[in-house]
Amino acid sequence: MQTVLLSILGLALLALHAQDGIPVQADFQQDKLTGRWYSIGLASNSNWFKEKRHLMKMCTTIISTTADGNLEVTSTYPKGDQCVTRNSLYTKTEQPGRFSYTSPRWGSKHNVNVVETNYEEYALVATQISKSTGSSTMVLLYSRTKELSPERLEMFTQFSREQGLTDDEILILPQTDKCMADAA
Repeated sequence: MQTVLLSILGLALLALHAQDGIPVQADFQQDKLTGRWYSIGLASNSNWFKEKRHLMKMCTTIISTTADGNLEVTSTYPKGDQCVTRNSLYTKTEQPGRFSYTSPRWGSKHNVNVVETNYEEYALVATQISKSTGSSTMVLLYSRTKELSPERLEMFTQFSREQGLTDDEILILPQTDKCMADAA
């Protein structure tokens, strides 16, 4: 029994260490992160990403602050010939720029880190996801416009590689006008 408890404690410490390994924006200012963003890049080593990668397109995300200081994240994306909207509540943690989220659909736990942003142009967000079948990493590059400079795209690609993701797991999302107006 003691061995099992020590193993669980060890895994918990590893998970905390892994989260601590992802940097968070210095002097994070949550109110400046709110508003409309476009998903420009997505990188992940999850199975769903590998299966759906060829179908993915740019989407819009609206970030707002709730009354209790958490983030309401609403993403609208094309799926087939429809527009799908997904709402997520990112709960603030003790460290500004770091949030937690539990998927009601899949039960997965997400540790969300705003790695870097200048608030007016781009935001780089890294998420560690854990569920009963294993863990995965996801990196998102957001932009206030539908295009970003090659330097920002390279920064996203390089950071994704530093998180252990391969070039096959990194995607600059194809532009689309579909579902962009629906996310107002």
